[in-house]
Amino acid sequence: MAKIAILVGSLRKESYSKKLAHNIMKLFPKHDEVEIVPIDQLPFYNQDFDDEGNVPESYTVFREKIKTMDAVLFITPEYNRSVPAVLKNAIDVGSRPKRDNVWSKKPAAIISQSPGNLSGFGANHHLRQPLVSLNMPVMQQPEAYIAHSAELFDENGEITNEGTVEFLQKIVNAFVKLIDRYKS
Repeated sequence: MAKIAILVGSLRKESYSKKLAHNIMKLFPKHDEVEIVPIDQLPFYNQDFDDEGNVPESYTVFREKIKTMDAVLFITPEYNRSVPAVLKNAIDVGSRPKRDNVWSKKPAAIISQSPGNLSGFGANHHLRQPLVSLNMPVMQQPEAYIAHSAELFDENGEITNEGTVEFLQKIVNAFVKLIDRYKS
């Protein structure tokens, strides 16, 4: 059994990344615990909070939650050819103070999506840089870039294309193998 956090890089109520996350959660083995960990309550990271012992409660709750997880799946849109600020902020909050980096040695996978053709390629690759720096083994293959995400979902937020579901299942299966390798 593994505990897997999903971090969604979009705060929008009808976020395609969030809809994708809900669909992907169903593809993990039943014995795994998979949950979306909210990041919208985190104030922008400020080292003074840690240095002065005035850490916001939301930082503490978030850091403690991530510590309990075995792995992290990042599902994100692309903003201006990069990672949304809210997602980068969550990564920064979890990485500090440096001696307490909650990300270290947790396997990670990235799924980027976009309503356009580029599929969040820039965000996907920008996100890999800080994850490697934080000692997270990042799944290399298969890569997951989801194009035309606005067209994937029915009125209930379910993915309607069987080929897409099969592709996402391959992503999940590969990620589960990576998690198992690091858990043993």
